[in-house]
Amino acid sequence: MHILFVEDDPRIAKDVAETLENAGYIVDHEEDGEEAWFKGDITDYGAVILDIGLPGMDGISILKKWRQNGRTFPVLMLTARGSWSDRVEGIDLGADDYLTKPFEMDELLARLRAVIRRSGGHASLTISIGDVTLDPKQMRVTVRGVAKTLTPQEYRLLHYLMLHCDRVVSQQELAENLQGEYEQRESNAVEVLVGRLRRKLGTDLIETRRGFGYIMADKNT
Repeated sequence: MHILFVEDDPRIAKDVAETLENAGYIVDHEEDGEEAWFKGDITDYGAVILDIGLPGMDGISILKKWRQNGRTFPVLMLTARGSWSDRVEGIDLGADDYLTKPFEMDELLARLRAVIRRSGGHASLTISIGDVTLDPKQMRVTVRGVAKTLTPQEYRLLHYLMLHCDRVVSQQELAENLQGEYEQRESNAVEVLVGRLRRKLGTDLIETRRGFGYIMADKNT
């Protein structure tokens, strides 16, 4: 999943970015508020980790503009200890969760998984559609209890489609959540990955809607 991480402290930024990448996320890091706002306004990120105190434009102002412009991705905000007024304002403006500095990386990952999960309407720790179950914490996929080996990109695509089950997702949106901003994108990359997933997990798992994109339908709902 493609994450925007906005933090101007170099030490924190380095540690968090490495932690996110090791957990399987694709990370765009920005330290300037204006640039972060622009990127979030034009890119379908899976989630955003947003510090409040930033040069150029503060995190509260960024969040307010995103929500006014209809950007609905989940936002986990980072705040200094004791800034309760900022937390209240941020929640009222549409923040999904807060994490107070200093924090443990395991808590950051747990809170990020939770806001992503809730944004897709999933309450449990794992996501299940038909015979397929995905565990975001373990980055593990099973079919009828049997573990399947997926490449990182196959996993990211499956995770995104399962989070957005019952919604047609365009190839462009999927591509943006498979690769970083500076990686070259092959025009047929999504199509190739969908084909691999069908062979590994079942041909009926992902439906193609010609001219629109792909959908995973939860036939149990």
